[in-house]
Amino acid sequence: MKEINNIEWLHGSIGALDERPLVPFAEEVIEELDALSKALMRDPQSRLYPDVVTFAFFCRRGNLMKLREQSVVSIQPSVIRLGRGIIFHIAPSNVPVNFAYSVVAGLLAGNTNVVRVSQKQFPQVDIIVKHMREIEMKRLAVVRYPHESNANEVFSAMSDVRVIWGGDATIATIRQNAIPPRAFDICFADRYSLAAINSDELNTDKLNPENLKQLAERFYNDTYLFDQNACSAPHLVVWTGNHVEEAKKLFWNAVQQVTEQKYQFQDVMAVDKLTALYKQACAMQTHEEETKNNILRRVEINALPQDIDSFRCAGGYFSEYTAQSLDEIAPIVNEKYQTLAYYGFDKQELADFVLRNHLNGIDRIVPFGETTAFSLIWDGMNLIERMSRIVDIQRTIIKK
Repeated sequence: MKEINNIEWLHGSIGALDERPLVPFAEEVIEELDALSKALMRDPQSRLYPDVVTFAFFCRRGNLMKLREQSVVSIQPSVIRLGRGIIFHIAPSNVPVNFAYSVVAGLLAGNTNVVRVSQKQFPQVDIIVKHMREIEMKRLAVVRYPHESNANEVFSAMSDVRVIWGGDATIATIRQNAIPPRAFDICFADRYSLAAINSDELNTDKLNPENLKQLAERFYNDTYLFDQNACSAPHLVVWTGNHVEEAKKLFWNAVQQVTEQKYQFQDVMAVDKLTALYKQACAMQTHEEETKNNILRRVEINALPQDIDSFRCAGGYFSEYTAQSLDEIAPIVNEKYQTLAYYGFDKQELADFVLRNHLNGIDRIVPFGETTAFSLIWDGMNLIERMSRIVDIQRTIIKK
């Protein structure tokens, strides 16, 4: 292997990796991840970070066994399936724990994993990696290096699958590094997400004050928790139903209260929001809704332009549109749309919306509070299938 410059090995090393391909959801992998879960849950530092606790719960044996039962690849005993080999993950810099979920998908698919974490210093990364070292995970190496390092070239050359999380520019840069002929990329590019609320289901007859607070907290977790920087964080809020104005007042007042209690607003965001507002006002007809303070900024629009996804800002900036039905969203939905977060719609109604409009975007439709919840089906791909291979054994047929 070519020597790598400017690299920090946070856990493991290439020479110490166990490179045996395993079957998906192998017992030894489940045991190791369950041990990681228990170690994280015992660590008092973990409790300071909800995303670390959520990750620990994801890695519990009970959850992993449930995922195995639900997985298409694990319920076909006649099919031999193994991991593809070495997976090289390039984690994003906007969601601290993302690297760990990417690795878990690779491990559960039966692979050995090398993951590059962001150079940004996140305590969540330090906590998780510390326990990965302590339980001596042999099928994983965690590294950190600057852009000028040759590590991308070296790890790409040895990978069987390369998993790239990041914007379009990041993906293009990484792809300048060659991978083996049979290797391929799984890319999670820059995406856009939105929310839909049925106003007929959001009123004081159906929601008591505690329920309304819980709904606001779930929306807060979808958006403010990562400063709206996650691809799954809604930026556009679409309202339907016959009681939109009343529902808006209830909902946004509750969101404002939760945000003031939990969110640390940075002064620079005020400038960013004002710049975003002026930019949007120059491009379309807008009306800024009055809010208590700059923690929450709402911009009412009377039409949905095709490029609405380009008018976004972090830290609590929302465009709002009132529609007669969800079908009004369909014309703007392209392959850049990832997640639709919803409240007040039933599953069949949402399924009919997708099928009736033949959408080529929106890969996830989840209730409020679930936009950042990791799944082994992500961006429309079954990660276990994509990260593993089938060994096809044909029967011998002898004619008599």
